[in-house]
Amino acid sequence: MKVIVLGACGGMGRYVSKSISSFQEIDDLVVADLNLNDAELFASKLGPHVKGIAVDINDTETLLRVLLNYDVVLNTVGPFFKFGYQVLKTSLEANCHYMDICDDWEPTERMLELNNIAKEKNLTAILGLGASPGITNLLGKIAIDHLDIAHTIYTGWNLEEAQPESVSSQKEINAAMIHGIEQITGKVKIFKDGKFEMVDPLKELKVSYPNIGTHSAFIFGHPEAITFPYHYKDLLNSVNLAHGNKSTIFVLKIMRKLINLKILTKKIAARFLEWLEKQEASKKLVQANSLPEIYALAIGFKNGNEESVGVSLDGEPSRELTMGEATGYPLSLGLKMFLNNKISERGVIAPESKCIDHKKLLMEIYESFGMKDAKIKIDKSW
Repeated sequence: MKVIVLGACGGMGRYVSKSISSFQEIDDLVVADLNLNDAELFASKLGPHVKGIAVDINDTETLLRVLLNYDVVLNTVGPFFKFGYQVLKTSLEANCHYMDICDDWEPTERMLELNNIAKEKNLTAILGLGASPGITNLLGKIAIDHLDIAHTIYTGWNLEEAQPESVSSQKEINAAMIHGIEQITGKVKIFKDGKFEMVDPLKELKVSYPNIGTHSAFIFGHPEAITFPYHYKDLLNSVNLAHGNKSTIFVLKIMRKLINLKILTKKIAARFLEWLEKQEASKKLVQANSLPEIYALAIGFKNGNEESVGVSLDGEPSRELTMGEATGYPLSLGLKMFLNNKISERGVIAPESKCIDHKKLLMEIYESFGMKDAKIKIDKSW
């Protein structure tokens, strides 16, 4: 198959492109970025079989003409609340299968509405196959499967674990920082009591995790809250949470208040957040929270009793992972499964779709992280 990676020279796209450059299943691989020189230079480092081209995804007519030459589009261009929907729509118009690392809930809603179009065209589009969303969705599917019926799903992660990229084609503010600011301001959507509801982000919730105890976590706008009810119709509640050092949460809450009062712009806030993440001093503030670094928690019924199941990772990476690695490798391995006909469902789906072998994909992801002895950790209340 012919594969094109959009945003290939960015912090996430670089890891995706490098990882898939050795896939025997790919006949032609093109790495596309806004800057032609960056794309060609990066392609030359991946090998003579890889071509670099310039693509401006804002120019939808040109994008469509380019995509007509490929079978699969991997979209790593953020922030997705700006670009996600249009790139998927154009990909489907070009009759391309599609996969991305979309981490914004707003475009996810609109992208799921393209499901019928994708099915009619016999195309597969997988949204949010990164770390979170991505790994969190896979963990959530496993948690739900341990219950007879689940009514609540929480996905969560530690804010302190994201390590900024040192190499990227982005000349402006890091897209991940823009995404983070966007999802802690205004209102975000969660699924509560069987319906979607707009709430304030960073609202504190108490999470009772089996074999660990009750700890604080904070609502963070993310696609998982949208996609789980899409795939699991019996769910009554779906919320994405973040946890971290008290100092980190305090700073985010102050930034949220200043932005909402229009005292601080989102752009300045994103620059400050990017600077803060790179400071070694801020790393020293990190203290391990008792909640797992990344997890899913399902609540429901087992043998007639209300129970809960937490699913997380048991094992440590052989090295400190960057955000690009943690996000890019799942997308790469998801592509490999698709190219080998291990994902055959058509339509617009999320990683928790029942058509995906969640345990197999998770273990392959963990192995790519250098975690060969890693296990999926199951904590049950019974």
